[in-house]
Amino acid sequence: MPASRPSLKITHILWSLAVLIVAMAAGIIVVYFHVQSFGNENFGSDQNIYTDIDKIPEAPAAIVFGAGINSKEMQDRVITAAQLYHAGKVKHLLMTGDNGKITYNEPEAMKRLAVKQGVPEKDITCDYAGFRTYDSVFRAKDIFGLKKAILVTQAYHLPRALFLAKKLDLDAVGFDAQVRNYGRKRQAWYDLREIGSSAFAWLDVVTGHEPKFRGKKEPIFAPDSN
Repeated sequence: MPASRPSLKITHILWSLAVLIVAMAAGIIVVYFHVQSFGNENFGSDQNIYTDIDKIPEAPAAIVFGAGINSKEMQDRVITAAQLYHAGKVKHLLMTGDNGKITYNEPEAMKRLAVKQGVPEKDITCDYAGFRTYDSVFRAKDIFGLKKAILVTQAYHLPRALFLAKKLDLDAVGFDAQVRNYGRKRQAWYDLREIGSSAFAWLDVVTGHEPKFRGKKEPIFAPDSN
């Protein structure tokens, strides 16, 4: 017996959905590799990610991205940023992270650790609305007035952060803060998460998305001094 019209219609819908899913997956992968290209050792004419503190060029400030309070990732980022400060590579640290609840404050926890590492409080600024990497980079330039910076986070995160900096017109290089092993399962999750996060970062740029909180200008340096 010939297939009924409803069956043919359902089959057509299922095939269309399958094609759409494959196309979306392909698009996400293409975007992921595009974003990852910003972490290539030689993107354009300049090195993009550094692991040697002696070789990284100086910048007015380091943008230190938040992570879970007291996590190994957060500790490594802050300790690395403090090393950049003491080496004279930066003059100021911008701690940016999640302070969405009164009981949870990543930037202050990062600041306390940096002070323990010998960084003066006067040379540390906290961005309490760095809920996402996009928000952190956007606000670093728009709210805190940075034109040039060193991005401090782990290697798996740096390509996306550098992509956003490039698209938001922030002159930046990255410094890898991964000074220890976080475990294979944890690292695998971070690497997998970057696929989706890269797609969202690309969408944020394409749509000109506003950060969750913008707020008033709080320049770290005097105009034209950074």
